[in-house]
Amino acid sequence: MKEQKEQNELHLETLVVHAGVEPDPQTGAVMTPIYQTSTYAQADVAVHKGYEYSRTDNPTRTALQASLAALEGGKYALAFASGMAAIDTLLRLLGAGDHVVCGNDVYGGTFRLFDKVLQKYGVAFSFVDTTDVTAVREAMRPNTKLVWLETPTNPMLRISDITALADVAHEAGAWLGVDNTFASPVLQRPLSLGADFVVHSTTKYIGGHSDVVGGAIVLNDTAVYEQLKFLQNAVGAVPGPMDCFLTLRGIKTLALRMRQHCQNAMQIAQFLADHPAVAEVIYPGLESHPQHELARRQMKAPGGMISFILHGGEAAARVVARETKLFTLAESLGGVESLIELPAPMTHASVADSPLAVDPGLVRISVGIENVQDLIADLRQALGKVV
Repeated sequence: MKEQKEQNELHLETLVVHAGVEPDPQTGAVMTPIYQTSTYAQADVAVHKGYEYSRTDNPTRTALQASLAALEGGKYALAFASGMAAIDTLLRLLGAGDHVVCGNDVYGGTFRLFDKVLQKYGVAFSFVDTTDVTAVREAMRPNTKLVWLETPTNPMLRISDITALADVAHEAGAWLGVDNTFASPVLQRPLSLGADFVVHSTTKYIGGHSDVVGGAIVLNDTAVYEQLKFLQNAVGAVPGPMDCFLTLRGIKTLALRMRQHCQNAMQIAQFLADHPAVAEVIYPGLESHPQHELARRQMKAPGGMISFILHGGEAAARVVARETKLFTLAESLGGVESLIELPAPMTHASVADSPLAVDPGLVRISVGIENVQDLIADLRQALGKVV
């Protein structure tokens, strides 16, 4: 408890380097070893040193989970093989007849899981605009067990008031879960704002190098943690030790990377807003964003994601996506390299025939940590092809 208290008093820039990581007691190795093992020797029948089988627990994963918990200011964290595995495991707390209020602008994979998989097992979903607190309150039912939101959302970068929505959920006896992937714990800590669960695709900003896939759930409730820990082991969608090691390695530079992502994104958003080929720029750091003031209150910085629409619509968007050189045309986000995509046919193809369908002309960019002038020059030459 004393160690946890001391960690909570440290600044996040220090936590990303030290939380969850202790020198190896046998060798003094500063970096957490990769415990590449499936099983562990036992001193007697069912007598072991806390590890018996690596689906249940692995020391490298333990270090990662401790780090993630500290970063989000939570008591507990559980690591998973992907962000979707984390969301799926969390939703297994629910059962047939339960209801979820979900944001109407979420990652396509989340919608696919909710609408195409979990509804078959009797869980009902209502998709509403979570920037509208009244709309969320009106969507609540007696059997609502969870309010689920992303903030910023993917791909429209809408900002929802976490504290207000936590009040709505708790008044109805429900949980509030927040996908914090776009913000990272550097920019936003939902647990401190009233959320019950924070979920990450650690593939993105937390890992930060586009070389590992993973997910996580962070929470404070001990009883619910025990349920989720049981599910983590029972379902088995856990990351391997190498994945955990790579994610821990990425975490060490998270604060520095987020600072550069945000600085670059702010300048690029301003450049795009002034460009004649661009009809609309969606970025929480711009005063034109409808939740700009909420973002200023709730987040430490506006993030590294930008969405925009061109005057030429989908045809122009496809040209720009093909013509960039430094912005790689690829799905995913949050890595050190800049990426560009069209969500409608790519990351959000699964919502095409739903009320959550994305404008086919929307372009989403993940701004990396390269020199911002080089990135602007790349966008300028690509946009020049459609002016």
